[in-house]
Amino acid sequence: MLTLRSTRFGWWSFFLLSFLVIGSNAGKLNAQIIDTGIQRAVGGVSIDADGLLDAAQLDALGKLAELRLAVAGKTPEELKGLAEMRKVSLRGLEEAITECTKNQRPLPDEIKYLAGLQRICYVFVYPEERDIVLAGPGEGWKVDGRGNVVGLSTGRPVLQLDDLLTALRSAMQAAQGGIRCSIDPTREGMAKLNQLTTANPRADLKSQEAALGMQQITVEGVPASSHFARILVAADYRMKRIGMGFEPAPRGVKLPSYLQMLTGASASISTPRWWMEPKFEAISKDPSGLAWELRGSAVQTLTQEDLFSAKGERQHTNKTNQLAKRWAEMMTKEFPALAVAEPVFGELHNCMELAVVAALLVKERLPEKAGNSLPVLFASTDVKTEKYNAPKQVASQASMLKKARGTIVTVSGGVAIDSWIIADKAQPSEAVAAVRAKAAAKERASWWWN
Repeated sequence: MLTLRSTRFGWWSFFLLSFLVIGSNAGKLNAQIIDTGIQRAVGGVSIDADGLLDAAQLDALGKLAELRLAVAGKTPEELKGLAEMRKVSLRGLEEAITECTKNQRPLPDEIKYLAGLQRICYVFVYPEERDIVLAGPGEGWKVDGRGNVVGLSTGRPVLQLDDLLTALRSAMQAAQGGIRCSIDPTREGMAKLNQLTTANPRADLKSQEAALGMQQITVEGVPASSHFARILVAADYRMKRIGMGFEPAPRGVKLPSYLQMLTGASASISTPRWWMEPKFEAISKDPSGLAWELRGSAVQTLTQEDLFSAKGERQHTNKTNQLAKRWAEMMTKEFPALAVAEPVFGELHNCMELAVVAALLVKERLPEKAGNSLPVLFASTDVKTEKYNAPKQVASQASMLKKARGTIVTVSGGVAIDSWIIADKAQPSEAVAAVRAKAAAKERASWWWN
């Protein structure tokens, strides 16, 4: 196994974080804004035409906010109020989209933002209406100072039609493979780093950065060029930046960096791998399979220790570094606050819920039960999803820490959404049927209602 231990510079030693370089290239703003053709950043990151991931500067994010405000329509008055249970009819949504495309009109914001729906707590099937309804809290929306579309009072990101389309279409095509993204050092880079530090234990950090080289970004289960994928990668990137102390946790979020926790720690070798995945208290269904409840939806951060051979080959140990575990537990605890303070984490939570709902619809054949295949949402080529530069790689960066005993730390991980496995664990419940009956619209004047 590769043991990467630093020598002491007097009483200094260092930690190399084989991680993500802090970007400063505001010119790398390369995602498109619908209906304008102007480039933008998403999730606080930018990705250039070569797939290089970087951090978007505040001035770029401010420009994004200006651009979104310029093209945003006014939130309909009837959508502004906070509703504990806002319902969205998928049949009605299809009909509204079809009407816009037929008349060559751009989709209004209320469609793009799913009537301000912020969470999905229930999925109801109404065969008599040939419909499936998504229900959860919702309210009007606004564009914040960094270009995020969030709830007027909650500050939480709204669900987006684009992510729903990606989730549904990917569930139909990707079967039971789940959705993942990962940012990892390459085998060649780790091997070169080992060779360098073996030959020259006092090699400076820049030399070690160069040896480790670019880290690779992998996306599975959804198109790498989708907004959905961009959110997964951006959230993973931002998690590691906070964890490694490249940026502080937002105000109001009690989350120290992993580096701060390492100061004074006795453990000398650490190669943690962190990843985020969805967690539900339970998924309940009524006996008929027409009503489903997603209870206690949350995002958890998990960790395990990785080892690298002299050839740079990764081996998962299934062991946990206790300090890394503590940081992961703190990240999990603070995630609800983080999802508001840094909306990309709220969008990640949204994407996870949409993936689980999509798996549920496909696995349980809910469109078939409803008597409506929902072709516009699941397959129509007339309604395309947004496309961005696909993330491919990111530079590594070294960081120095004053400590009596040091080591090289490699950080990797990502996001894992095993939506099919989650959808498989539904438990029978009589209570959810009563909620379905109460949620039914008395009159279908619109594709959404409270």
